[in-house]
Amino acid sequence: MITLEVRGCQPVSPGFARVTLGGPGVRHLVPAGADQAVRLFFPREGQSELRMPTASNERWMAQVLLMPKASRPWVRNLTIRSLRPEEEELDIEFALHGGSPMTSWVRQVRPGDLAGIFDLGTMYRPPAHARGRLLVGDESALPAVLSILESDPGLSPAEVFVEVAAAHDIRSVSTPPGVRVHWLSRDGESPGARVLEAVRAAALPEGPLYAWVAGESRLATGVRRHLVGERGIPKRDVTFCGYWRLGRSTPG
Repeated sequence: MITLEVRGCQPVSPGFARVTLGGPGVRHLVPAGADQAVRLFFPREGQSELRMPTASNERWMAQVLLMPKASRPWVRNLTIRSLRPEEEELDIEFALHGGSPMTSWVRQVRPGDLAGIFDLGTMYRPPAHARGRLLVGDESALPAVLSILESDPGLSPAEVFVEVAAAHDIRSVSTPPGVRVHWLSRDGESPGARVLEAVRAAALPEGPLYAWVAGESRLATGVRRHLVGERGIPKRDVTFCGYWRLGRSTPG
């Protein structure tokens, strides 16, 4: 468990913001890979301090649930966008939506406010036999996708599909030859529908192919089902994760 302080918050686009956290504890965070995730602990509205669990193992969840709600922090899973141990800093990008507790915290956060993290490691682990890549995600997976694009030396050839809520969150991305990024704006449609349709119609790199899929739960399972059942990609070569589920709030 690492407690840090906010060093800054900057808008990235109308639907995204980047929060910089810092402190000596960053030096204890070992860089693990492109989509390194953390549990982020932040105070609820009206709380004057951040109360962190003490267990640096899975017992932390029981500790949090046993806290009175008046002192219990919010907990969310997020991807580290960039890690700078030598500067004792890390950045996390947030997809902003509605009036969720996380979005409200990001919009009100100030330098000096406290937040905590607990390292979750990585999921993006291309096997040695893979010659191509497929990355698929929605806005919740965008920070991880961007980090993968920047850090995987074996990325090319690759097809990348990113669905965002609105066109104003589409970004200009520099990629090496052989890597194509396809942006899709869902503009009120159900999450995952457009990106799944695009993947179904796409010409993918010749195999062996490694696929990484993340985002809304039905997006992740739908793309995986297509890749395994219709494209013949072995299950072991598809990493997928439902970051969130439409219509359900995150507990905590």
